[in-house]
Amino acid sequence: MNAMSKNEKMLWALSACALVLLFLMSSTNLIIKEKKVEIHPISVIIEDSNDDFYGNFRKGMDKAALEYHADISFITLYERNDQEQQLELVNREIKDGAKAVILTPVNERETIRALDRTSLNSPLVVLGSQVPNEIVVANVAVDGYEMGEKLGNAVAAHEPRENPVYLFTDGLEYGLNLRVYDGVRTVLEQAGFTCTLVERQDGDTYRGVIEETVYPGSGRAAIVALDTPSLGEAAQILEDSSVYHQYITGLYGVGGTTALLNQLDQGIIRGLVTYNRYDEGYLSVERAVEAIEGSRQREQILLDSYYIEKPQLRDKQYEKMLYPMD
Repeated sequence: MNAMSKNEKMLWALSACALVLLFLMSSTNLIIKEKKVEIHPISVIIEDSNDDFYGNFRKGMDKAALEYHADISFITLYERNDQEQQLELVNREIKDGAKAVILTPVNERETIRALDRTSLNSPLVVLGSQVPNEIVVANVAVDGYEMGEKLGNAVAAHEPRENPVYLFTDGLEYGLNLRVYDGVRTVLEQAGFTCTLVERQDGDTYRGVIEETVYPGSGRAAIVALDTPSLGEAAQILEDSSVYHQYITGLYGVGGTTALLNQLDQGIIRGLVTYNRYDEGYLSVERAVEAIEGSRQREQILLDSYYIEKPQLRDKQYEKMLYPMD
């Protein structure tokens, strides 16, 4: 009986010690040690804080950031198309702790020259342009020349050849504008159209060209906007005055913002070329995180572009791309 009591006491003592040991081990993470999730700070340098312009792009980024544990910071240029400031921001963000930077070059040629002279400690993901540089781990691009060809083919299919075609742009040196211009011009000139390049100088440039078509004897004309800001501005001018619609037989351009899609639906815009900006945002973050973790080799991703008119807005094929869910 006494022996049993001693054994019981020993068992109770051992059990108590085991419980205390288990408690101490678990409280100091010696048993179940949760895997620490590393958050990757990534800076995205954009030209405009307009949510409409970057809406689908941001949705794609937010989705990838959640899945890949990225902390996304959006940095806006103080002035649009400021190449020098963009490169200054790249250096500043890396110095401030960004593990990767995502950007759309204001001027592709100048960006290439600047990167060749610069030594950066964090990888870059470049959007829209194909920039050959070792620190650029991924290009998520779209074929600007092909986009221009699609716009040119649409104009050739709908517009009379005797009508002049005005090509509106913020400037050929910016973004994909030169490639889009080359594609449009090549198709239209081969089809027998007369094209006139109009580079924006101020807020009255496009309006002045449109108003000239209203003068007696001026005839009718079509407009192709080579970039999204130009398409938005031209569409707004036409929306503000029904008189212009009698003389501008068709407005075409590059873009896919909600405002532009609404104007396409209203018939203000005849057709536009766009691409999947949700995928662009998602893939850029995904590739940036993989580069930070060292699991990604240099890669070029070419996104498809699509020419869309009003009937396609409700097509299932394009619905997810144009109106992605949060």
